[in-house]
Amino acid sequence: MNQQLTLKELTFRGMLLGALITVVFTASNVYLGLKVGLTFASSIPAAVISMAVLKFFKGSNILENNMVQTQASSAGTQSSVIFVLPAMLMMGYWQGFPFWQTLLVCMAGGILGVIFTVPLRHVMVVKSDLPYPEGVAAAEILKAGHDDSHNGESGIKEIAAGGVLAAVVSFLTNGLRIIADGASLWFKGGNAIFQVPMGFSLALLGAGYLVGLVGGIAILLGIVLAWGVAVPYFTAASPMPADADMIGYAMSIWKTKVRFIGVGTIGIAAIWTLLILLKPMIEGMSQSLRKLSEKNLEKFDRTSQDLSPKAMGLVLLGSIVLIVLALYEFVQPASLAPEAVMLLIVVCTLLAVVIGFLVAAACGYMAGLVGSSSSPISGIGIISVVVTSLILMAIGHSFGLMDTPEGQKFLTALTIFTCSIVITTAAISNDNLQDLKTGQLVKATPWRQQVALIIGCIVGAFVISPVLELLFNAYGFTGAMPREGMDASQALSAPQATLMMTISNGIFSSNLEWSYIFTGIALGAVLIVIDAVLKKSSNGKYALPVLAVGMGIYLPPVVNAPLVVGALLAWFINRHIENYARKSGKDAELVKKKAERYGTLFAAGLIVGESLIGVLLAFIIAGSVTSGGSDAPLALELENWGGKAEVLGLVAFVVGILIYTKRVMKAKQ
Repeated sequence: MNQQLTLKELTFRGMLLGALITVVFTASNVYLGLKVGLTFASSIPAAVISMAVLKFFKGSNILENNMVQTQASSAGTQSSVIFVLPAMLMMGYWQGFPFWQTLLVCMAGGILGVIFTVPLRHVMVVKSDLPYPEGVAAAEILKAGHDDSHNGESGIKEIAAGGVLAAVVSFLTNGLRIIADGASLWFKGGNAIFQVPMGFSLALLGAGYLVGLVGGIAILLGIVLAWGVAVPYFTAASPMPADADMIGYAMSIWKTKVRFIGVGTIGIAAIWTLLILLKPMIEGMSQSLRKLSEKNLEKFDRTSQDLSPKAMGLVLLGSIVLIVLALYEFVQPASLAPEAVMLLIVVCTLLAVVIGFLVAAACGYMAGLVGSSSSPISGIGIISVVVTSLILMAIGHSFGLMDTPEGQKFLTALTIFTCSIVITTAAISNDNLQDLKTGQLVKATPWRQQVALIIGCIVGAFVISPVLELLFNAYGFTGAMPREGMDASQALSAPQATLMMTISNGIFSSNLEWSYIFTGIALGAVLIVIDAVLKKSSNGKYALPVLAVGMGIYLPPVVNAPLVVGALLAWFINRHIENYARKSGKDAELVKKKAERYGTLFAAGLIVGESLIGVLLAFIIAGSVTSGGSDAPLALELENWGGKAEVLGLVAFVVGILIYTKRVMKAKQ
């Protein structure tokens, strides 16, 4: 332990490596988030890559590796801004992503997320028994990598193997387009239309593996409610017009009615989660603030040193200045009266900071309780959109902005812009306490970690805008295509951004589909009761995450299906390994831990591999289009290939499952 006093932590080479990993993971997360509405926790793969690279340098150590993963994970998490910001293009307010405005939003929100979680560290990390699943897992991997060189090496091999597999399949699917990315069985029962969907994305298979069985079953229930109950009911109640296409008609019913049921379910699930956590969260915050105001008796112990209150105050002030600059840049072109401009900037700054502070505490607690990946960022976004919309609506009435469609559109856009700061703050606070938990377990210096987190946020902010611009011009978003004649099936769905825009638009124009949303709220309330009964009767062994059910209803079915398969695969492998350990007399916990590590790293590889091919193809497509070429320059355009492509897609998906299973089963050796 004394030896660690002399170990280097925040080094130039570490920051440079962290920045490079940041660029890769941020780009991957932006692509994945826009495509399916999910992002992956990047702490574990960042830790493995860091160890593999720094082994080539003299004097690398566990604390330096921890700083690299801290920096890289914060930037990867920052990409959650894509849950809101693309709505600006979907509603037609922006035609692209203005670099400086996007940069300021991401940077300010990210730094706020770091600063707001500093006062929470002592109570929520040091003195808390919260599990922090990702933080503990990252610490275990860092320790394993420095205790046993074989473990560190096998980790990078798993990421590389998953990455290559997913990259090849993704290139065949989205580049050459000789493999389909999904297939669905459609049929009618009377006038009712049913769909049995299947998607072939290996990245989503990996994401489903990380979600686990409980989340997977909840998503499956959402699919069944949407496509086995709601869509058949609505299509039977209002028969399909004679000239309509069955699939197109069913999809329009899902988009205009059923998805809003999912919105209501997601919203009530998020609010319920916040209500449950409110009391412990307030207690934790009050204790933390008292601790911060005391004289630091442990100031000579480096593992107890946070950023000083003075440094925090200066950074907070700098972040607020960035928010004011971003809002001024946004509001100024609207040609409003000076007093309206001033009031809107002040109100939106206060909303971003105050709501950001509250959600930072809530998300930090939820991340500690259930993990960053399970924390309902979407729900936080919905709540902040509703609150911000209602406040700006009141201001809009007083200045006459609500009297014109242009004024309503401006207020909707301003709501989205303000909430993008809140979402970034929430996402970073979600991740930061996990990183600080990792730091605590490996005896890192907290203030140095907090500096690394801020550096990660700044680097990530510079990456997000160009990647968003590139992906938009290459693929387009659902409802927002940059050019005529683009293939709508390749558009990125950006599901959360669509949701935020729909809610905000609906509030300002007073035409929100409240009846379907209220149906979703009622459904969510019933599911919350079922979840509580399940948890109580099984002593917490069984649960029904209501947020995951809502996502099952809301997300496209071709996205949900591979998530469910991945979750079932995780359950099957874990059960097989448990049985093997029991029969062979091996330590079941040790074998399970090893299998979980292999599975997590291979899943991260699948996600990164497919996402990076998506970004690489975006460069190729953008280059082709700007020179007057096709938006599918690598596609082979084979005739009568549709059915064969679906068969090949299924074969590739099954082969991917078999390879995944084989890699994880190595834990038995």
